[in-house]
Parts: sequence; structure tokens; C-alpha cells
Amino acid sequence: MGQKKPMSEAKEPILLSPPDLGPDEPKMVMEAIASNWIAPVGPDLDAFEEAVGAATGAAHVCAVSSGTAAIHLGLHLLGVKPGDCVLCSSLTFVASANPIRYCGAEPIFVDVDPETWCMSLSALERTLKRLSDEGRTPRACIAVSLYGQAANLPAICTLCTEYGVKVMDEAAEALGATHGDRMAGTFGDLGVYSFNGNKIVTTSGGGVLVSNNRELIEQARFMATQAREDSAIGAYEHRTRGYNYRMSNLLAALGRGQIQHLKEKVEIRRMIFDRYTNALAGIPEIEWMPEATYGRSTRWLSCCLVESQTIRDRAIMHFTDERIDARPVWKPMHLQPLFASCSYERHSLEEDVSASLFARGLCLPSGSSLTREQQDRVIEAFKEVFA
Repeated sequence: MGQKKPMSEAKEPILLSPPDLGPDEPKMVMEAIASNWIAPVGPDLDAFEEAVGAATGAAHVCAVSSGTAAIHLGLHLLGVKPGDCVLCSSLTFVASANPIRYCGAEPIFVDVDPETWCMSLSALERTLKRLSDEGRTPRACIAVSLYGQAANLPAICTLCTEYGVKVMDEAAEALGATHGDRMAGTFGDLGVYSFNGNKIVTTSGGGVLVSNNRELIEQARFMATQAREDSAIGAYEHRTRGYNYRMSNLLAALGRGQIQHLKEKVEIRRMIFDRYTNALAGIPEIEWMPEATYGRSTRWLSCCLVESQTIRDRAIMHFTDERIDARPVWKPMHLQPLFASCSYERHSLEEDVSASLFARGLCLPSGSSLTREQQDRVIEAFKEVFA
């Protein structure tokens, strides 16, 4: 007989944010397959765009192959060209910043506010003033709404408009979050959502561009289908460079099933966050990600801070031993070797908030399919770190 496995190896893994599929999704996908509409065109694609508009209040929607593609396409539509500079939140996933380089532009990174973990208004204002004094105007600002929390977009838009800067409301992680009575993603010149497999609503892989500007979204659809023009004899004609970025009808069918349960999925994630905070309230070394006073977070991920990087790393190793998927908060872009040459503006002269949140930050399993027993395992494992 073989050796008995340690208890931790026998446990089922708990993932950070796995897809949560219901009975509607397989039915809709099979109907799309039966219809033979599996290319980047079809009735489910149109219906999915309508559903995203209805769920978010966005007037016009273009579905594409990924959130990264949406950001890249959006920057192109905002006129970003080689040699331009583009402002971007530093505390984010690299997909927010990579498309700036795709356009041949220079990223300039901006710190976050400790009260929201989203773009710092004071750092943004200092950056805009410094660049103005240098005779430079950024082509665009990518304002990231982080971990399900809406950035302070009204104030960001006001500042950027004052300096003639276009705004991309990058809500890849914040579908369903609000600022006042408006959804994250619906501010600025263009908004972005991601439907990657780890998001609250998924199409496996996918994203959308949204705007109140019809012409921008019509141009997005054109550019996302290789900028293809029809001629009188049916030959494709190309006058400008385009991209193969359109979402497939098959994935849009999956998204249609998912997005009708958006509110329910948000409520479940918020309940998981509340359960963690209540169960771990007796541990003073844990500080939870704040909720902005101006809006409502989806709690896409349940995030917290511990006292030091040493404790954070010890917690992750213990979760790993228990087969629980816990991750650090995003490593800021200004600390990434890829962007070592880029400038960065701190929240204050004394405080690099993004770096501090990375050093102490921890993301816990937060999926809407997480069972109560799985939540109990996460809670007990976290308690053991401080035992």
C-alpha cells in the first residue's frame, strides 16, 4: 500500500475567482452552436451588446476579444500615437499599461489614494501640472477602477478636461460597481469592461468598449473587423490598418447567460467579504480594503492588508500549503522591470501608496460559487497565520 497523503494534499483546492456558470449558459451556447453562428458576427453578439448596455447604462457597446484589446482599440480611437504620453494608474494589472506601448506611446504612472486604492487626485493634479509646465499634454488618462471599486471618475474627468486630456474609464475589474447613481465604466470618453474567466461575469475571454459617443463605437466595430470596407463587386477593400478584435457570437452567447445574473453575483461577493470581515474582526493585524464613500464596490476580490510583507508572504505560503489560492495585491507598474524607465508620481512626497499596498496586500478567494464550507477553510487558515 502507498503512503497516506498529508491532509492538506487531500483537500480540494479553493480558487481565487473561478467562473460561476448556471443552467442558462450551456443552453444558450448550444443554441448558438445549433444556429451555426459561431463567427465574430451573429444575433447573440448583438444581444450581448444590448444586455451590457442595459446592465450598465452605457449608450453604445462594442464587444471584442479581450479587455486588453478593448484598451488598445480605445487608445487608438482616442488618437494615441507613437511619441505621445498616456497617464495610467500604477496599481493595476499589466494589461492596463501594455496597450500604451502597443501604440508606441510612453506610460506615465500615477499613485493611488489609500482611501479607495484607485487613482490619487493629488498625484494626478501634480502630474498634469508638471507636464503642462514642460509643454507636454498627455493624449489620454487610463483611470483604473480596482478590485471592484469605482475610481473617483467625476473628479478625474474634471481635472483631465481642464488640461485637455481624454479619459478612459478602465473598469475591467469593476463591472457592477457604482459612483453615485452611475456605473463604473460609463464616465469619460470611453469605458472598458473585461469578461475574462476570473471576472464576475465571463465570456471565457472577452471585453467591451462602451461610450455615449455613437461615432466612437461605430468606429470601434469597424476597426475591430480589420477596417474592412466592401466594394461594388464584393471584394474587401482596406484604406486603414485594422485589428482582428471582434468577439465571437459563441462567446457572446455565454455572456448573455452570465450577465442576467450580474446583480446576484455582486451580492454574493459582497456577502463573502462581509463574512470574512466579521469572522476575522478579532485580529487587529488585518485591515480591510475600504469602500469609497461615493459609491458601492462589487468586492470582486476580498482584499486586505496585514502588518508587514513578511506576514503577507507567510500567509500566502500557509494558504498554499492548505491548497487555498491567495495572491498578493498587484505589483505596481512603476516597480515592474518592464516600465523601469517610466516616470511616476506618488500620492504625497512622503507616501508611495501603491508600493505599500503591494507589500502588505492580500487577495482572498472571492468567487460567487464559493461554498460556506470553503469560506470556513479560508477563515480558519487565515486565523492560523496569527495563532
